[in-house]
Formats: sequence, C-alpha cells, structure tokens
Amino acid sequence: MEDLKKTPLYGLYQEIGAKVIDFGGWALPVQFSSIKEEHHAVRSCAGLFDVSHMGEIVVKGREAENFLQRMLTNDLTKLKVNKAQYTLLCNENGGTIDDLLVYKLSDEVFLLVVNAANTAKDFEWLTAHLEGEVEIIDVSNEYALLAFQGPMAENVLQRLSNTNLSEIPFMGFNPNVEIVGKTVLISRTGYTGEDGFEIYCDPIDARFLWEKILESGKEEGIVPCGLGARDTLRFEACLPLYGQELSQTISPIEAGLKFAVKVNKEIDFIGKSALKNQIEQGVERKLVGIELIERGIPRTGYKVFQEDVEIGVVTTGTQSPTLKKNIGLALVKSNRADIGDEVTVEIRNKYVLGKVIPTPFYKRQK
Repeated sequence: MEDLKKTPLYGLYQEIGAKVIDFGGWALPVQFSSIKEEHHAVRSCAGLFDVSHMGEIVVKGREAENFLQRMLTNDLTKLKVNKAQYTLLCNENGGTIDDLLVYKLSDEVFLLVVNAANTAKDFEWLTAHLEGEVEIIDVSNEYALLAFQGPMAENVLQRLSNTNLSEIPFMGFNPNVEIVGKTVLISRTGYTGEDGFEIYCDPIDARFLWEKILESGKEEGIVPCGLGARDTLRFEACLPLYGQELSQTISPIEAGLKFAVKVNKEIDFIGKSALKNQIEQGVERKLVGIELIERGIPRTGYKVFQEDVEIGVVTTGTQSPTLKKNIGLALVKSNRADIGDEVTVEIRNKYVLGKVIPTPFYKRQK
C-alpha cells in the first residue's frame, strides 16, 4: 500500500480497520462492514463514501465554452451557471476517452470531474487540442470529495448547515455552503441511483466533515461505505463504469448514452461524424440487461450466447442485493438479444440459461 496514492481519509481507514485495496493506483476501502450492509443502508437511509480519488480539471477563459463544445459530446450552451451536466470525451472514431460531469461555475469557468484513472489522460487530451484564450489546470489536489447518498441524506446533512439544501435541484450545485463552519461546494449528484449530494471540500477538512456527518446520522443508521457497495449500487441503476461499459473501443451510443450525445449542435466536436453515423445507420453492438434463470452469476468477461452462437460479453454482473437476482449488463450484437429472449452465459465451461430483461434494473421511487 505504500506506493499507492492516498486520500485525506487514509489514516482513518487504518484506525477503524477498513478493508483497503489497490483501486487504479489508489489505496481505497472496498468495505467498512459488509458490501451488502452498506448497499442496503444507502437504499434505505444513507451512506457516506470517500471519492476523493476522482479528478478535477478547471477549464477557464474567454473561449472556454467554445473549446469544451469542441471536446465534449453534450451541449454546453444548454448549461446554466450552478448546474452540472453529464457528458463524454470521445476520440475521432467515437470511442470513449472518459465520461464525466462538467460544472458551470461562471460563464468563463468550468470544472470537469473525471474518473480517477483517466485524470492524466484527460488532461493530456484536452491540452493537446487546446485552442484560443483558454487555460486548463489540474486542480485534483485542491479537493477532497465526499458522496452522501440515500433517501435520508438531505435530512441528516441539513442539521449541519444553515443553507436550505432542498433548493439545490437535481444536477444543480451551490458553490458556497457552510457545513459545520466549513465552506464547501455541494451538488445534488451521485453514482448510486439514490437522491443525495457530493461534497467538494478542502482536503484538510475532509476527516472533520466525514466524522460530523456520520455523527449527525447515527440514530438513522447512516454508515460509511466502500467501493464494493458503490459498484453494486451504480450497477443496479445501470450507471456505466469506465473500463467496463465504456472504453476507447466502446462508444456512448453502444452503451445506451445517446441522451448525452448532441450531434445536432453546430460545433463539430471530436467524434461527431462517427457518432452521427452510428445514430443514423445503427450500431453493431448494444448494451442489454440479462437475468440468469439457472444457478450462476454473470461476471465481467463471461461470454454470452444465443442459439449456440457467441453474441457478446458480460461487462458487469453480480447478485443484486436489492433485487436478490443474478443479473448482468452485456455488450451483444444488435441483431440479437431482444427483451424477453433467452440467452446463455458460459460460466466455468457450463452454459447457464438466462433471459434479456429491461434496464435499469433499479429505479428509485420519488
């Protein structure tokens, strides 16, 4: 663990005995108690995650918006100050360099929140295409990031702030919120399928805020959560994981993310031609949900068959803690595997029967 990058909460992990693993070069907790316990806590009340490994890149200047319009798939002209937008960086072939959130801090300042393992790659890609009066700064070391997710998150966090958190809309943020005397940026975003917040703070304040939030929610059963629950939660909600549902060889159209690809915007962003062609002509692969009828769990990398023909591969799969079913996401041939169709998954040289089911697997009730 000595060679791995560490968040400001690493010392706390050691003190309380969290199970820490190497996650993309970072020493991060996979669990504090158990993955299932933490998962159910987020679905029923709330859980607190340390996601300080995420990367933050500031893009600013008089021509910052135009520059990002050329780099990103979504349409920044639709984005208002104090709102966030899901978008993607793509290569010329339409493959995904990264998926990210862009925060509009002002008309000339944008904060990109990128996947940790892709931070350096994204920064280099943006810098290599830099044009106009634009400055790009990697500010990842200036932020710690806590994600507080679940139906009780607002009530618990509100006790610690004089700001009316209910006024922060979904995909909105407030850059100047005081939480127990510490100034933070709070956004109503997350990666679990639940309501909740992401709290961007000074790294020196991270442990203090972590402990105060857990203390505030102790009676409700709020718990600290690790990467394991984060993955099962995002998977049930069918939120993509870079490296599995998305990659430089998997386009956002193949991954079912057409809503974040605006090929009708005027600027020719990188990958626009390829993505437009995919939308108009169709893609050879699509992402589908599968449920195993027979005993077995569809794990990442397992081959998927239909009528003895190999049609694709599982990108993510597990036993769903919420649904208590063995389910997976699979990238398969587009002319195969419609909803209701039978498929088989090869598990340790056995062919296990399953069926194609609608996604997302889980959707919270408002």
